[in-house]
Amino acid sequence: MALIKSVRGFTPAIGENCFLADNATIIGDVVIGNDCSIWFNSVIRGDVNSIRIGNGVNIQDGSVLHTLYEKSTIEIGDHVSVGHNVTIHGATIKNYALIGMGATILDHAIIGEGAIVAAGSLVLSNTIIEPGSIWGGVPAKFIKRVDPEQAKELNQKIAHNYLMYSEWYK
Repeated sequence: MALIKSVRGFTPAIGENCFLADNATIIGDVVIGNDCSIWFNSVIRGDVNSIRIGNGVNIQDGSVLHTLYEKSTIEIGDHVSVGHNVTIHGATIKNYALIGMGATILDHAIIGEGAIVAAGSLVLSNTIIEPGSIWGGVPAKFIKRVDPEQAKELNQKIAHNYLMYSEWYK
């Protein structure tokens, strides 16, 4: 059973039809929408500020979500895929975005709708990634625009596949 822990008077709220891996950790001021999956060894630590996760989001194995005390929050839209071993620290990620494996997203960055952050990338604080664009590298830079319908289809497919995968564990 996942570790769900209250801290500072905040207890995580988990939506309907969510899969929480046995060793996932969810702490404090966290709200998770419906049809989400939080995979093995992921940590969602809302101890110092709020974390809000939309519907149909998958947080894959080993990812860490955290914020700055009184300075940053995390807001993740609907149908976002957060790849394995991603670190998100106080950022906003819009609907249908895809964050590649091992990427790091720092405070006050904004990842636009349908955007893709390549695996292993470092998105610096205050970076704004336009909707429907692909960014990659260390630090992450604009690579190219992607057709919004193609990005949505790819990102939607991954998000829906993770909902299907999570059903295997229930």
